[in-house]
Amino acid sequence: MQKIKIGIIGAGQIAPLHVKDINQHKQAESIAVADPSQERVKAMADKCNISKTYFSAEELLKDTDIDAVSIAVPNKFHAPLAIAALEAGKHVMLEKPFALNIDQANQVAAVAQKSGKIFTLGMNMRFDHNHQIIKALIENNQLGDIYHAKACWLRRSGIPGMGTWFCHKVESGGGALLDIGVHMLDVSLYLMDNFKPVSVSGAVYTEFGNRGLGEGGWGMSDKGEKIFNVDDFATALIKFTNGATMSLDVSWAIHRETPNKNTLEFYGTEAGVSVLPEPKIFSFSKEKEGEYEVADPKDVEVKYPQGNRFTNWIDTILGKDELCCTLEQALTVQKILDAIYLSSETGKEVYI
Repeated sequence: MQKIKIGIIGAGQIAPLHVKDINQHKQAESIAVADPSQERVKAMADKCNISKTYFSAEELLKDTDIDAVSIAVPNKFHAPLAIAALEAGKHVMLEKPFALNIDQANQVAAVAQKSGKIFTLGMNMRFDHNHQIIKALIENNQLGDIYHAKACWLRRSGIPGMGTWFCHKVESGGGALLDIGVHMLDVSLYLMDNFKPVSVSGAVYTEFGNRGLGEGGWGMSDKGEKIFNVDDFATALIKFTNGATMSLDVSWAIHRETPNKNTLEFYGTEAGVSVLPEPKIFSFSKEKEGEYEVADPKDVEVKYPQGNRFTNWIDTILGKDELCCTLEQALTVQKILDAIYLSSETGKEVYI
């Protein structure tokens, strides 16, 4: 039985989760890890029972036993490492965001298309079971035409770590928008099946991190000088070619009553749905005139019951499936992210 051997580039807090998800596949195995930190590499190798350790991505990519790599590193390294891995003949799973900007993303895309290897973005929210239920409802046309989506992820104190790369624009490219906003944007477009934006109006703010406020507990990244020059709140309105719209609000830090608010709602001509805390579908009653119904979707068959992005990627490498997150879709998400920042900078609507 063919087995895909996978190397992990980056030994941060999320890397062991990559190993766990990869090793759930009967035809895949995590065999190597690379990170500049010897301490992190050793800790991860011991924890995840990984036999091969490297202290640079370049050395790992020279390993001919490795068929594919999962890249989980600071954002500024996404594009160069993805290109290096593809040119080394490896299939690539790249953590979000795609790149620092669309120019970098296009460079990766060109190499990916030329390489013939399987490249995808690790958009794990697409595979969440609740999101898959909503996807099935929309594909079965239970909502009718979707004319608006509302996506919101507001953390009261969720800055990943003062003094880490997350807070330095030269290393991260952006803050809350590129960290958690990309998730909400991507999963909304995926569920709507609408990757045809026409314009974007947006604004980003830096109001808490620059004052040393709003730090959360995520991450293992090294801390240095406490620079904070990225956004801790972002808002946007996206318009699509078919007339539909989407609103997006995300924060690492903001004044609000509860520590976390996560909302994903879709409004259609026949029904609406909300995702959290549990999927709900709401519509005028078809059986009782004048009444309104709010119901829990029952016995919904979903496309990805395993809920694992790595399963889809590995199965695609093996020729058993097609990518859920395609290159074209990933490029569209990057274009929108760039447009939000440009709209905020110029104060004008940006046409895509």
